[in-house]
Amino acid sequence: MKTRTLGSTGPRVSALGLGCMGMSDLYGPTNEAESIATLQAALDAGITLLDTGDFYGMGANELLIRDALRGRARERAHISVKFGALRGPKGDWLGYDTRPVAVKNFLAYTLRRLGTDYVDVYRPARVDPNVPIEDTVGAISDLVKAGYVRHVGLSEASADTLRRAHKVHPVADLQIEYSLFSRGIESDILPACKELGVAVTAYGVLSRGLLSGHWSKERSGAQGDFRNYSPRFQGDNLERNLKLVEALRGIAESKGVTVAQVAIAWVLSRGENIIPLVGARRRDRLTEALGALQVELTAEDLARIERAVPPEAVAGERYDKHQMAMLDSERGRSTSA
Repeated sequence: MKTRTLGSTGPRVSALGLGCMGMSDLYGPTNEAESIATLQAALDAGITLLDTGDFYGMGANELLIRDALRGRARERAHISVKFGALRGPKGDWLGYDTRPVAVKNFLAYTLRRLGTDYVDVYRPARVDPNVPIEDTVGAISDLVKAGYVRHVGLSEASADTLRRAHKVHPVADLQIEYSLFSRGIESDILPACKELGVAVTAYGVLSRGLLSGHWSKERSGAQGDFRNYSPRFQGDNLERNLKLVEALRGIAESKGVTVAQVAIAWVLSRGENIIPLVGARRRDRLTEALGALQVELTAEDLARIERAVPPEAVAGERYDKHQMAMLDSERGRSTSA
Protein backbone atom coordinates (compact mmCIF):
# COMPACT_ATOMS: atom_id res chain seq x y z
CA MET A 1 0.00 0.00 0.00
CA LYS A 2 1.31 3.42 -0.95
CA THR A 3 1.25 5.94 1.88
CA ARG A 4 1.00 9.68 2.34
CA THR A 5 1.47 11.95 5.35
CA LEU A 6 -1.60 13.38 7.02
CA GLY A 7 -0.25 16.91 7.10
CA SER A 8 3.01 18.09 8.61
CA THR A 9 1.89 17.03 12.10
CA GLY A 10 0.01 13.82 11.33
CA PRO A 11 0.91 10.17 10.78
CA ARG A 12 1.68 8.24 7.60
CA VAL A 13 -1.57 6.75 6.35
CA SER A 14 -2.65 4.75 3.34
CA ALA A 15 -2.84 6.77 0.12
CA LEU A 16 -6.52 5.83 -0.05
CA GLY A 17 -8.88 6.08 2.89
CA LEU A 18 -12.23 4.35 3.33
CA GLY A 19 -15.27 6.55 3.90
CA CYS A 20 -17.72 4.47 5.94
CA MET A 21 -20.88 6.62 5.94
CA GLY A 22 -22.78 4.69 3.29
CA MET A 23 -22.42 1.45 5.22
CA SER A 24 -24.88 2.76 7.81
CA ASP A 25 -26.77 5.74 6.44
CA LEU A 26 -27.99 7.99 3.63
CA TYR A 27 -27.53 5.65 0.64
CA GLY A 28 -30.54 3.41 1.16
CA PRO A 29 -30.61 -0.16 2.54
CA THR A 30 -27.44 -1.44 4.18
CA ASN A 31 -25.89 -4.87 4.63
CA GLU A 32 -24.03 -5.22 7.92
CA ALA A 33 -22.27 -8.48 7.05
CA GLU A 34 -21.01 -7.15 3.71
CA SER A 35 -19.99 -3.87 5.32
CA ILE A 36 -17.88 -5.62 7.95
CA ALA A 37 -16.37 -7.87 5.27
CA THR A 38 -15.54 -4.78 3.19
CA LEU A 39 -13.97 -3.01 6.16
CA GLN A 40 -11.83 -6.06 6.93
CA ALA A 41 -10.86 -6.46 3.28
CA ALA A 42 -9.76 -2.82 3.25
CA LEU A 43 -7.63 -3.35 6.35
CA ASP A 44 -6.14 -6.51 4.84
CA ALA A 45 -5.28 -4.58 1.68
CA GLY A 46 -3.37 -2.00 3.72
CA ILE A 47 -5.94 0.77 4.02
CA THR A 48 -5.36 2.32 7.42
CA LEU A 49 -7.51 5.48 7.30
CA LEU A 50 -11.15 4.88 8.23
CA ASP A 51 -13.49 7.87 8.20
CA THR A 52 -16.75 7.99 10.12
CA GLY A 53 -19.08 10.35 11.97
CA ASP A 54 -20.83 9.86 15.27
CA PHE A 55 -24.11 10.78 13.54
CA TYR A 56 -23.82 8.21 10.72
CA GLY A 57 -26.72 5.96 11.59
CA MET A 58 -26.83 7.73 14.98
CA GLY A 59 -23.79 5.83 16.21
CA ALA A 60 -24.33 2.64 14.19
CA ASN A 61 -21.35 3.32 11.97
CA GLU A 62 -18.97 3.56 14.90
CA LEU A 63 -20.32 0.27 16.26
CA LEU A 64 -19.76 -1.28 12.83
CA ILE A 65 -16.12 -0.18 12.83
CA ARG A 66 -15.71 -1.53 16.36
CA ASP A 67 -16.95 -4.93 15.22
CA ALA A 68 -14.71 -4.92 12.14
CA LEU A 69 -11.64 -4.10 14.23
CA ARG A 70 -12.33 -6.67 16.93
CA GLY A 71 -9.29 -8.94 17.34
CA ARG A 72 -7.03 -6.61 15.32
CA ALA A 73 -4.27 -4.36 16.61
CA ARG A 74 -5.81 -0.92 17.28
CA GLU A 75 -2.71 0.91 16.07
CA ARG A 76 -3.08 -0.58 12.58
CA ALA A 77 -6.06 1.70 11.94
CA HIS A 78 -6.29 5.48 11.93
CA ILE A 79 -9.87 6.36 12.83
CA SER A 80 -11.13 9.80 11.81
CA VAL A 81 -14.37 10.91 13.47
CA LYS A 82 -16.67 13.84 12.69
CA PHE A 83 -18.98 15.23 15.35
CA GLY A 84 -21.44 18.06 15.93
CA ALA A 85 -24.44 17.15 13.78
CA LEU A 86 -27.68 16.88 15.76
CA ARG A 87 -30.37 14.41 14.68
CA GLY A 88 -33.86 13.47 15.79
CA PRO A 89 -35.42 10.02 16.33
CA LYS A 90 -36.58 9.90 12.69
CA GLY A 91 -33.08 10.70 11.43
CA ASP A 92 -33.98 14.32 10.74
CA TRP A 93 -31.29 16.99 10.93
CA LEU A 94 -31.59 19.48 13.77
CA GLY A 95 -28.48 21.63 13.35
CA TYR A 96 -24.97 21.62 14.80
CA ASP A 97 -23.42 22.01 18.22
CA THR A 98 -19.66 22.48 18.54
CA ARG A 99 -19.50 24.20 21.92
CA PRO A 100 -16.52 22.99 24.00
CA VAL A 101 -18.77 21.16 26.45
CA ALA A 102 -20.52 19.41 23.54
CA VAL A 103 -17.18 18.44 21.97
CA LYS A 104 -16.15 16.55 25.08
CA ASN A 105 -19.58 14.97 25.49
CA PHE A 106 -19.65 13.73 21.90
CA LEU A 107 -16.18 12.22 22.24
CA ALA A 108 -17.10 10.32 25.41
CA TYR A 109 -19.87 8.50 23.55
CA THR A 110 -17.66 7.91 20.49
CA LEU A 111 -14.93 6.27 22.55
CA ARG A 112 -17.48 3.94 24.14
CA ARG A 113 -19.05 2.97 20.81
CA LEU A 114 -15.69 2.40 19.10
CA GLY A 115 -14.38 0.43 22.07
CA THR A 116 -11.15 2.42 22.14
CA ASP A 117 -9.48 4.94 24.43
CA TYR A 118 -8.51 7.40 21.68
CA VAL A 119 -9.39 8.52 18.16
CA ASP A 120 -6.73 9.46 15.66
CA VAL A 121 -8.39 12.53 14.15
CA TYR A 122 -11.35 14.42 15.61
CA ARG A 123 -13.17 17.13 13.69
CA PRO A 124 -16.40 19.13 13.63
CA ALA A 125 -18.51 17.95 10.70
CA ARG A 126 -19.34 21.55 9.83
CA VAL A 127 -18.19 24.94 11.06
CA ASP A 128 -20.78 26.06 13.60
CA PRO A 129 -21.62 29.74 12.90
CA ASN A 130 -22.68 30.16 16.53
CA VAL A 131 -19.37 29.04 18.04
CA PRO A 132 -15.97 30.60 17.26
CA ILE A 133 -13.76 28.02 15.59
CA GLU A 134 -11.08 28.93 18.13
CA ASP A 135 -13.32 27.65 20.94
CA THR A 136 -14.11 24.38 19.17
CA VAL A 137 -10.50 23.67 18.22
CA GLY A 138 -9.37 24.71 21.69
CA ALA A 139 -11.62 22.02 23.18
CA ILE A 140 -10.19 19.38 20.81
CA SER A 141 -6.70 20.59 21.73
CA ASP A 142 -7.52 19.92 25.39
CA LEU A 143 -8.51 16.37 24.41
CA VAL A 144 -5.22 15.96 22.56
CA LYS A 145 -3.33 16.99 25.68
CA ALA A 146 -5.39 14.52 27.72
CA GLY A 147 -4.55 11.69 25.30
CA TYR A 148 -8.08 11.04 24.03
CA VAL A 149 -7.39 12.50 20.56
CA ARG A 150 -4.19 12.29 18.51
CA HIS A 151 -4.79 14.98 15.86
CA VAL A 152 -7.13 17.87 15.06
CA GLY A 153 -9.02 17.97 11.78
CA LEU A 154 -11.57 20.23 10.13
CA SER A 155 -14.31 19.64 7.58
CA GLU A 156 -15.66 21.94 4.86
CA ALA A 157 -13.86 24.97 6.30
CA SER A 158 -12.87 28.07 4.35
CA ALA A 159 -9.25 29.16 3.99
CA ASP A 160 -9.80 31.90 6.57
CA THR A 161 -11.34 29.52 9.10
CA LEU A 162 -8.52 27.05 8.52
CA ARG A 163 -5.92 29.71 9.28
CA ARG A 164 -7.73 30.79 12.45
CA ALA A 165 -8.00 27.21 13.67
CA HIS A 166 -4.38 26.44 12.86
CA LYS A 167 -3.24 29.26 15.15
CA VAL A 168 -4.92 27.53 18.09
CA HIS A 169 -3.65 24.03 17.34
CA PRO A 170 -1.95 22.51 14.27
CA VAL A 171 -4.57 21.06 11.92
CA ALA A 172 -3.55 17.73 10.44
CA ASP A 173 -6.08 17.63 7.63
CA LEU A 174 -9.08 19.32 6.10
CA GLN A 175 -11.80 16.97 4.95
CA ILE A 176 -13.60 18.46 1.98
CA GLU A 177 -15.26 17.42 -1.25
CA TYR A 178 -12.88 17.29 -4.20
CA SER A 179 -13.35 15.56 -7.52
CA LEU A 180 -13.45 16.22 -11.23
CA PHE A 181 -16.98 17.47 -10.60
CA SER A 182 -16.16 19.61 -7.52
CA ARG A 183 -13.09 21.79 -7.96
CA GLY A 184 -13.99 24.98 -6.11
CA ILE A 185 -11.27 24.42 -3.49
CA GLU A 186 -8.51 24.94 -6.05
CA SER A 187 -8.65 28.74 -5.95
CA ASP A 188 -7.95 29.44 -2.28
CA ILE A 189 -8.47 26.44 0.01
CA LEU A 190 -5.89 24.12 -1.58
CA PRO A 191 -3.21 26.85 -1.57
CA ALA A 192 -3.97 27.56 2.11
CA CYS A 193 -3.59 23.88 2.96
CA LYS A 194 -0.21 23.73 1.22
CA GLU A 195 0.91 26.93 2.93
CA LEU A 196 0.03 25.58 6.38
CA GLY A 197 1.16 21.99 5.87
CA VAL A 198 -2.39 20.65 6.12
CA ALA A 199 -3.40 17.52 4.25
CA VAL A 200 -6.66 17.22 2.33
CA THR A 201 -8.79 14.14 2.87
CA ALA A 202 -10.97 14.36 -0.20
CA TYR A 203 -14.46 12.90 -0.02
CA GLY A 204 -16.93 12.61 -2.88
CA VAL A 205 -14.13 11.68 -5.30
CA LEU A 206 -16.71 9.77 -7.36
CA SER A 207 -19.36 12.45 -6.80
CA ARG A 208 -21.51 10.01 -4.79
CA GLY A 209 -21.43 7.41 -7.54
CA LEU A 210 -22.15 9.79 -10.41
CA LEU A 211 -18.51 9.60 -11.54
CA SER A 212 -18.22 5.86 -10.96
CA GLY A 213 -19.26 4.82 -14.45
CA HIS A 214 -22.00 2.66 -12.91
CA TRP A 215 -24.81 5.25 -12.82
CA SER A 216 -27.38 5.68 -15.60
CA LYS A 217 -30.43 7.78 -16.44
CA GLU A 218 -32.66 4.80 -15.65
CA ARG A 219 -31.22 4.26 -12.20
CA SER A 220 -32.75 5.91 -9.15
CA GLY A 221 -31.81 5.84 -5.50
CA ALA A 222 -33.61 3.56 -3.06
CA GLN A 223 -35.79 4.94 -0.28
CA GLY A 224 -33.62 6.85 2.17
CA ASP A 225 -30.99 7.63 -0.49
CA PHE A 226 -30.23 11.34 -0.35
CA ARG A 227 -29.14 11.29 -3.99
CA ASN A 228 -32.86 11.33 -4.80
CA TYR A 229 -32.70 15.04 -3.88
CA SER A 230 -29.17 15.89 -4.97
CA PRO A 231 -29.17 18.54 -7.73
CA ARG A 232 -26.58 16.76 -9.85
CA PHE A 233 -28.77 13.65 -10.07
CA GLN A 234 -31.89 15.47 -11.24
CA GLY A 235 -33.41 15.80 -14.73
CA ASP A 236 -31.35 17.70 -17.28
CA ASN A 237 -28.48 18.03 -14.81
CA LEU A 238 -28.12 14.26 -14.67
CA GLU A 239 -28.21 13.94 -18.44
CA ARG A 240 -25.52 16.59 -18.90
CA ASN A 241 -23.32 15.11 -16.20
CA LEU A 242 -23.59 11.59 -17.59
CA LYS A 243 -22.35 12.90 -20.94
CA LEU A 244 -19.21 14.05 -19.15
CA VAL A 245 -18.87 10.61 -17.59
CA GLU A 246 -19.08 9.02 -21.04
CA ALA A 247 -16.32 11.32 -22.29
CA LEU A 248 -14.22 10.15 -19.36
CA ARG A 249 -15.09 6.53 -20.14
CA GLY A 250 -13.38 6.87 -23.52
CA ILE A 251 -10.15 7.89 -21.79
CA ALA A 252 -10.46 5.09 -19.25
CA GLU A 253 -11.01 2.45 -21.91
CA SER A 254 -8.00 3.66 -23.87
CA LYS A 255 -5.90 2.94 -20.78
CA GLY A 256 -7.59 -0.37 -20.02
CA VAL A 257 -9.06 0.81 -16.71
CA THR A 258 -12.48 1.84 -15.39
CA VAL A 259 -14.07 5.28 -15.15
CA ALA A 260 -13.94 5.13 -11.36
CA GLN A 261 -10.24 4.29 -11.41
CA VAL A 262 -9.44 7.26 -13.65
CA ALA A 263 -11.52 9.61 -11.47
CA ILE A 264 -9.76 8.44 -8.29
CA ALA A 265 -6.34 8.52 -9.95
CA TRP A 266 -6.97 12.11 -11.04
CA VAL A 267 -7.53 13.15 -7.40
CA LEU A 268 -4.39 11.25 -6.37
CA SER A 269 -2.45 13.16 -9.03
CA ARG A 270 -3.35 16.56 -7.59
CA GLY A 271 -0.72 16.49 -4.84
CA GLU A 272 1.03 14.33 -2.29
CA ASN A 273 -0.92 16.10 0.46
CA ILE A 274 -4.25 14.80 -0.90
CA ILE A 275 -5.72 11.49 0.31
CA PRO A 276 -8.91 10.39 -1.46
CA LEU A 277 -11.64 8.76 0.62
CA VAL A 278 -13.51 6.10 -1.33
CA GLY A 279 -17.01 5.22 -0.17
CA ALA A 280 -17.02 1.55 -1.18
CA ARG A 281 -19.78 -0.39 0.56
CA ARG A 282 -19.00 -3.71 -1.11
CA ARG A 283 -15.84 -5.71 -1.64
CA ASP A 284 -16.06 -5.58 -5.43
CA ARG A 285 -16.25 -1.79 -5.40
CA LEU A 286 -13.35 -1.70 -2.95
CA THR A 287 -11.25 -3.86 -5.28
CA GLU A 288 -12.04 -1.52 -8.16
CA ALA A 289 -11.06 1.54 -6.11
CA LEU A 290 -7.77 -0.03 -5.01
CA GLY A 291 -6.91 -0.51 -8.67
CA ALA A 292 -6.68 3.28 -9.02
CA LEU A 293 -3.40 3.16 -7.11
CA GLN A 294 -1.82 1.42 -10.11
CA VAL A 295 -3.10 3.91 -12.69
CA GLU A 296 -0.37 6.20 -14.01
CA LEU A 297 -1.68 9.38 -15.59
CA THR A 298 0.70 11.07 -18.00
CA ALA A 299 0.69 14.78 -18.76
CA GLU A 300 -1.17 13.93 -21.97
CA ASP A 301 -3.73 11.88 -20.02
CA LEU A 302 -4.32 14.74 -17.61
CA ALA A 303 -4.79 17.19 -20.49
CA ARG A 304 -7.33 14.86 -22.10
CA ILE A 305 -9.20 14.54 -18.81
CA GLU A 306 -9.30 18.32 -18.40
CA ARG A 307 -10.75 18.69 -21.90
CA ALA A 308 -13.29 15.93 -21.35
CA VAL A 309 -14.51 17.22 -17.98
CA PRO A 310 -14.00 20.99 -17.73
CA PRO A 311 -15.15 22.35 -14.34
CA GLU A 312 -17.63 24.77 -15.84
CA ALA A 313 -19.46 21.93 -17.65
CA VAL A 314 -20.72 20.25 -14.46
CA ALA A 315 -24.46 20.80 -13.95
CA GLY A 316 -25.93 21.42 -10.51
CA GLU A 317 -24.61 22.19 -7.05
CA ARG A 318 -23.14 19.43 -4.92
CA TYR A 319 -25.85 19.81 -2.24
CA ASP A 320 -29.31 21.37 -2.12
CA LYS A 321 -29.63 25.05 -1.17
CA HIS A 322 -30.24 24.35 2.51
CA GLN A 323 -27.13 22.20 2.86
CA MET A 324 -25.01 24.52 0.73
CA ALA A 325 -25.83 27.35 3.14
CA MET A 326 -24.23 25.32 5.95
CA LEU A 327 -20.86 25.07 4.20
CA ASP A 328 -18.28 27.51 5.50
CA SER A 329 -16.11 26.46 2.54
CA GLU A 330 -18.68 27.83 0.07
CA ARG A 331 -19.33 31.22 1.60
CA GLY A 332 -18.66 33.99 -0.87
CA ARG A 333 -18.44 31.65 -3.86
CA SER A 334 -20.58 32.08 -6.92
CA THR A 335 -20.32 28.40 -7.89
CA SER A 336 -19.52 25.10 -6.21
CA ALA A 337 -17.85 23.47 -9.18
